[in-house]
This record gives sequence, C-alpha cells and structure tokens, in this order.
Amino acid sequence: MTTRIPRFLIGLTLTGSAALYAAEPATTPAKPNILIILVDDMGYSDLGCFGSEIKTPNLDRLAAGGMKFTQVYNTAKCYPTRASLLTGAYYQRTDLDFSKTATLGEVLQPAGYHTWWAGKNHAHFNPVTRGFEHYYGMIGGAENHFNPGDQPAGPGQPAPASKGKGATWADDAVEMKRFTPKDPKFYDTDAFTDRGLQWLDKYGKDGKPFLLYMAYTAPHWPLQAWPEDIAKYKGVYDGGYDAVREARYKRQIELGLVDPKTSPLPPREEDVKAKKKKAKGENGAEDPRTVATRMEIYAAMVDRIDQNIGRLIKKLEEQGKLDNTLIMFLSDNGACAEGPKVDNADPHAPMGSVASFVSYGQNWATVSNTPLRKWKTDSFEGGINTPLVVHWPAAIKPQAGWNREPAHLIDIMPTVLAVSGAKFPGESKQENIAQPDGVSLLPAFKGLPVRRPNPLFFQFAKGAAVRDGQWKLVRNTQTWELYNMAADRTEMRDLAAQKPELVQKMDSEWKAWWKDTTGNEWTGTPPKEKAEE
Repeated sequence: MTTRIPRFLIGLTLTGSAALYAAEPATTPAKPNILIILVDDMGYSDLGCFGSEIKTPNLDRLAAGGMKFTQVYNTAKCYPTRASLLTGAYYQRTDLDFSKTATLGEVLQPAGYHTWWAGKNHAHFNPVTRGFEHYYGMIGGAENHFNPGDQPAGPGQPAPASKGKGATWADDAVEMKRFTPKDPKFYDTDAFTDRGLQWLDKYGKDGKPFLLYMAYTAPHWPLQAWPEDIAKYKGVYDGGYDAVREARYKRQIELGLVDPKTSPLPPREEDVKAKKKKAKGENGAEDPRTVATRMEIYAAMVDRIDQNIGRLIKKLEEQGKLDNTLIMFLSDNGACAEGPKVDNADPHAPMGSVASFVSYGQNWATVSNTPLRKWKTDSFEGGINTPLVVHWPAAIKPQAGWNREPAHLIDIMPTVLAVSGAKFPGESKQENIAQPDGVSLLPAFKGLPVRRPNPLFFQFAKGAAVRDGQWKLVRNTQTWELYNMAADRTEMRDLAAQKPELVQKMDSEWKAWWKDTTGNEWTGTPPKEKAEE
C-alpha cells in the first residue's frame, strides 16, 4: 500500500506533492534535450518490443538502449491526456483552454530551451500563445491523414472523406480552417516529422537545448496509410483476431512482459455491434478480407510512425545530440473500439485511401490491447495503460528487464523540471496555478523506487478508478470492482465483496480527490464529455 497521508492534509498534498521532487538535480552536467513522442489511440501491445508483429525497429532500438515501463497510466481519452502530459495536472483541474496551469513550454522557455510542438493539439488554443516558440499541426481531435481539408488536393485528385466540422491547421500564428495541402505526397505523420527536422536543422548549432513535442495523430481513425506500407502486412492478419492475439500473448510471455500466472489472457469480449451488422449483412462487417485489410492498414500506420521516429533518431545522431536527449514515447489512451460516423466517404474508394474513412473495430482493438481488458474511454487497464519507452544514454543505462513501477502522465512535468532545472510555473500568465499532481520519475531512471505520497486517480465519462500500490478500485457503472494488480494484472477476479472496508476507504479517497480537483462534491453523474472531432 502507498504511504497514507493524514485526511486533513489530502487537499494540500494532492496539489503540492510534485514540489517535493522538482528540485532534484539533473544527472548530467549539461541540460538534456527533451523529445516527447505521443501517438494517438495505439494499443498496449502494438510495438514489437511489447509483443507485436508490427515492424517497429526504431522504437525497439530505443527500448533496448533504455527502459520499458509496463504500468504507465493515461486518462483513457485524447484531450484530457494531452492536458495532463503538458501541465502535470489532472484534467479535472483544468479545461480545453488549459486554464489554471503552466505548460511545458512555459516552464522550459525561461530555462533557456527552444520549445517546439508538431502534431495534434486537442484543445482550444494555439500553442504559440502558451510558451511554444513554434507550432505546426492540427488544433482539434481527428483529421483525414492525407488531406485535412474538404477539397481535392489538386486536379484529378479524389475528394477527401472527413468527419464533423474539421480541425484548424496552424503554422505558428497562421491558422487555416479546412486546410488543403498543395503537396500531393502530403501525409500528416510525415509532415509533422518534416517540420521537426526543419527546426532541428535551423537551430541545431546555436547551443541551446530543446523540447520537441511530436504529437502524431496516427494511428487514430480514419485508417489511412501509404500503399507501400500496407503491402508489408498483406496476409499477416488473415488468421483472424484470436490467432494474432494469442501469438502476441505468447511473445509477451517470452519477452518477460507478461507472467501467465498473474496475467492470464481474458476471453475476448463479444462485439455486439459487429454481430448485429453481420446479421443484417451491413458493410461486409465480418468479411474475412475486409477484416484483415483494416488491421493491415492500422499496422502500416504504426509502421510509418516508427519510420519517422527513425528519421528523428538519425538527425540527432548526425548532430551529436542523441546521447543527451531524453526521449519518452507513449500513447494517449488504449486502443479505440469505436468507429466514426461519416457521410461523405466514398464506398468505392480503396480502403486506406484519402476518400475512405474507416476504423478497425472492437475485436482488433482487443488484439491491440493484449492482454488487457477493455479499451479507450474505459478505466480498466485496456483504456488507461500506455507502453512507455524512455531513452537517455547520458543518464540511463540499458535495462533488459521491465520497470513495473506505476506511473502517470502527470509525472512528466515533474520529471522535466527535475532534469532541466526549470522552475514552475515559469512564465505562465494563468491565475490560481496549483503545483503539478505528479512526481518525478528521475529515481526510476536510476533504478530506485518512486516516492508517491498519494494514490493515482482516474475519471472519464462513466469510468473511474483509484490505483493505490497493488490495489485498484475501478468501475464503468455505479458499482466498484476491486482488483489486486500484483496477482491479477488482467482484472479477472473482483475482490470487492471480500474487502468491503478497503472498497469504502478507496471510495472515500476518490471522492476527496474529486472535490479537491473540481471544487465540487461528487453527485454520481459524470460531466458531459467533448465529442471526438
């Protein structure tokens, strides 16, 4: 169990715990560069080093030369995850304007850092107004990867399929609604990396350290990828969901990631919606070739991310900066079991092309999250777990094993403060800024335990959870379930009925956290969440 904080101090400690660790000195004489790579809707087992058949040699290389964390938590949803990562605050303290917070850019700029952000900003502001020197990407939740606009990219080009009102594209302070790229070879994963490489080239010799935040929109739907990448996976998924899932699980056991005694593979939950579609003969819902093609495209998207990470690594090596660059790679939530509703997709367009707009569904999402239960938006492990790879040769020795210390996105801000010497809240002009909710992971980088004075808390939509040492309290309804994570990592044996006092205690802690972060008593009704656009 985590060391207990007296009840009368809980409000203070929840907001002030990070201050205990932010002053830890960096472990190298020079301030490290910081590269944070966040991918969108990628599952727990989608990297080669976490058991996947998808080719991710560059990320596997980073993992082999650094550390792999098995129990790092996100918020189960895109936009609250991004807020927590960038501010160190639980999303319940803030909003889509990042009110009452300081961003990584705002604390690192006055510490002498370049601050660059390429990719997705699922919020209401342009990052150049919140401490980022440069920003290039999408302000919104989702987009067509080949063409974020609503017009063909050029003569003879197909019209792009799109969803909702569309995102705003920004190039520093210049903002464009329904941005249509002029380059026929535009693909957002490549474009984001291109811009990051341009910044590294432009400022690479000025001696200043940098923060580069690469927030890729892949592999979030729509499933779209280059044909040559899709071709790599032709036939790989013809065996179907269960064969791929069981093969991943076997590899996870061989890698030492999973212990079958404490992490048995749960039965795959039936996709009720897909079953109904099949009964009605809709959309070729369970046509084997269609099913396999969707996963081929998804794999190609992850593959392309890895290729682009390889481009970044190569640039850092050429500039002699790789050794003293702290790289952190993670996903914003678990795999996505939901699909978009789109009216203007071309049903005759090749799947994976600019005019198509599909997702891969619950069954492949279950495969992506092997061996964990549930998916994005849930507070079960499949919704809130992310693979974390950390690489920093100047300070971290390669570790062949796995770090199983529970951690959270809220820990990234305190970690950055610890390694950079930056002061919080930096140059943020927000009012009523609380100290970050997380703690520094620098001790974990050194192979030491992380001192965490409070449990980790979660809430999104109907889901909620508390993670306190080996115990996890979780729900997707009004009824709490209790799991011993040390003995039951895949949440298959609910112990709530056997330990009612522990359930009551953790429930009280969750309610105290809710009041502390929101200022309100918990009414039993979760707040309305933002739609994915």
